[in-house]
Amino acid sequence: MALADRHLTLGREVHSGEVLARGGDPEAHSTLQRTGFVPIVRLHETYHRLPVGLDEAEENRLATRAVARLRAVGYSVDADNAFDTETREPHYLPLGAQVALLAERIRDATTSDEVADVLTELTASHDGILTALGEVLAATADFYQDLGQPSDPHTAKRLQNLNEHQLGVLWSDLAHTRNELADRHQDHPQRRACTTEIGPHERETSAVCACPPPPPRLAATPAAVPASPAPARPRR
Repeated sequence: MALADRHLTLGREVHSGEVLARGGDPEAHSTLQRTGFVPIVRLHETYHRLPVGLDEAEENRLATRAVARLRAVGYSVDADNAFDTETREPHYLPLGAQVALLAERIRDATTSDEVADVLTELTASHDGILTALGEVLAATADFYQDLGQPSDPHTAKRLQNLNEHQLGVLWSDLAHTRNELADRHQDHPQRRACTTEIGPHERETSAVCACPPPPPRLAATPAAVPASPAPARPRR
């Protein structure tokens, strides 16, 4: 990672008066967004600003908190004096990163049962990750329905469509994959569990194990569009 990606500037723009943050990598951008900043994507630049309509005291509070959070995880932040702080907020693994750990479990899996166990966390009908995501979409749609702006009912309907149709297709496909793997009880032919044992003919005392290197990761490919959408699960 380039050193420039670990450096940010955070200050009040002279002409517009906006509080802007520039620089950083995707992790820094996530930290800014979790502190209330809004990403702005331009043709040659991505930066972050605070939401409109905040008073100066609230802007100072959020900007100072962003500096504390960024510096706590090792970023260099060149901040205005009004936002500078010696405070370092504790860093906790965000929910998205915890879900991403499931991908690591699949990459390390050697049997179909192990992958089925991971996919169960996504597809469990009562408390799986996709079921919870559906609840979030439904709750957000309910919030928008009577919010008061002319476009709000349209936004609510779009969120309902995501929940009732598109998310239903994703859940159905993954649940089918999970169930198919659960029935196979198959070892992966190109993977095996690492025992950290030295091979019987290994003479080098520095050897750790005789396992072959892991297979290369495949590039992500767009998912095929299903021939006919699976019926959505009823909303609870």
